[in-house]
Amino acid sequence: MYYGAIDLHSNNSVLGLIDDQGQRLHMRKLPNDLETIKRTLDPFAAQLRGIVVESTYNWYWLVDGLQAAGYQVHLANPTATEPYSGLKHSDDSSDAWWLAELLRLKLLKEGHVYPRSERATRDLLRKRAHLVQQRTQNILSVQNLICRNTGVPIKSNQVRKLTVEGIEGSYGQEEDRALAITCSLRIIDTLDKEIAIIEKQVKNKIRLSRGYQLLQETAPGIGEILAMVIQLEAGDMSRFASVGDFASYCRCVKSERLSNQKKKGTGNRRNGNKYLAWAFIEAANFAIRYDATIQRFYQRKEARSKTIIGRMTVAHKLARACYYVLRDQVPFDTAKCFGQ
Repeated sequence: MYYGAIDLHSNNSVLGLIDDQGQRLHMRKLPNDLETIKRTLDPFAAQLRGIVVESTYNWYWLVDGLQAAGYQVHLANPTATEPYSGLKHSDDSSDAWWLAELLRLKLLKEGHVYPRSERATRDLLRKRAHLVQQRTQNILSVQNLICRNTGVPIKSNQVRKLTVEGIEGSYGQEEDRALAITCSLRIIDTLDKEIAIIEKQVKNKIRLSRGYQLLQETAPGIGEILAMVIQLEAGDMSRFASVGDFASYCRCVKSERLSNQKKKGTGNRRNGNKYLAWAFIEAANFAIRYDATIQRFYQRKEARSKTIIGRMTVAHKLARACYYVLRDQVPFDTAKCFGQ
């Protein structure tokens, strides 16, 4: 039996194959062309137990293509895969050999291959987040321009009410300043329209999902957008071995190393899904504001620690509760999660 690995780069791939004894059989540097890679693998296909692809930013085309061709593909998680430390010199070839060896020894830390049929909808919602960030940047730009030149602060909701005609009429002879503001206002208007189109498209795709409905209708602090984000970013809940794994994936747990009950350092605090981390913090903020039970829980926690710890605790509890909502398809129970 053979085991393979591909060290994937932006414009080339390094393919390595080993046998079931760990002997190196084949090494090739190939262009990032699916047909070329498949032709190279064809002589070994019958005995190839699996092939590892490193989870770089551009893995979609390669993993999808190899899976469609019938190969058993494993997506290596680079943040959890320790490099081989016994080498004086390492390169792309040694990286490919090492990934194949981890697969042979069943020590490979794998990432999740999000289903191709659902990936486009998830990525579309991520595009919405990108556009929202751009809209916020332009709103802040308008606030800065107005406050810097007039000395009068202006709130974001006041910026949203400004019109191009009103700015041009107010600034009179200051054409350059008016143009700077109206450019941002036109961009904000365009972004509003594109964001609305994306939201409508994503909602039409997942509105019949039971998990989405339960999150939106029963979970405190979670509305349409947050329910979409949580549903699409979480994906198949069976990929999480426990509720703790899901909470960790949402960046809701501590990352620290202890020895003799003393803190000796921290781990990778950013290891996890940044979109879920954002969603549960937002949900915590809304839940604290509008749900009396959660507000009392937060106030007790805040009194004993810090504000950020209180909010993170609420976010952590929401993430754990939503794990069961999505896994078991049951309504959110505030009393069970936060007590009376």
